Amino acid sequence: MKLDLGNQLASSEEHQPDTITYLFASEFDHMPSRNLLDLLETRDFYVSFRQEAISLILQAQYSCDCGPFVPYLAVNFMDRFISRIEIPEGKPWILRLLVVSCLSLAAKMESTDFSVCNFQGDEAGFIFDNKTINRMELLILDTLDWRMRSITPFSFLHFFISLSQRKDPALAQTLKGRATEIILKAQNEIKLLKFKPSIIAASALLVASNELLPLQFPSLKCSISAFECVDEENLLNCFDTLQEMVENE
Repeated sequence: MKLDLGNQLASSEEHQPDTITYLFASEFDHMPSRNLLDLLETRDFYVSFRQEAISLILQAQYSCDCGPFVPYLAVNFMDRFISRIEIPEGKPWILRLLVVSCLSLAAKMESTDFSVCNFQGDEAGFIFDNKTINRMELLILDTLDWRMRSITPFSFLHFFISLSQRKDPALAQTLKGRATEIILKAQNEIKLLKFKPSIIAASALLVASNELLPLQFPSLKCSISAFECVDEENLLNCFDTLQEMVENE
């Protein structure tokens, strides 16, 4: 079962209303619960736990040559898991086991080769056998209600680009590429956890448009804001957050 994060709408159904409707109706089920944002705002332990976990997950992109989308999906699994399961303090092995298991699940969803042995070999400290990892994977699957084909911001990029009605495929691809870079860099931002994937996708596209195609920015913003499933206030707030992140790069 392959999940193509970067091209989820690139099938023959990419413009069909029922596909878009499903994505917008279901995206909330693939977000961390509000509890995670509350924990990150009130408990330093969760902030440091999440930061270290993301740092370890991102290392897999380079140490295991698995590309950017496996780590992105793994962080999504991790965020959703820790928003639903209380993580005990003083047990650092839990973080390592969670990271390895989320990466393993994400690689399976992406049909990507991922060597647990190679990844653990690059890390000092805890080494887990396959049986332990499989048990943790099952716990993650149960906690996330087996919703592993995650709806992410990448699920919406093609649709929002289509609203611009750009006829130049090269420019549209450049816009999508820059928006993808912004989304990948933004996953570590705690402030973005409150926004739905569709809002993050639309905001990233607007930031990319403002940067690369400023003359077309007003019309794209108008088209996206007018879409019935987009909350304009959330869109503008998310846009401001992403714009600030890009300016501080």
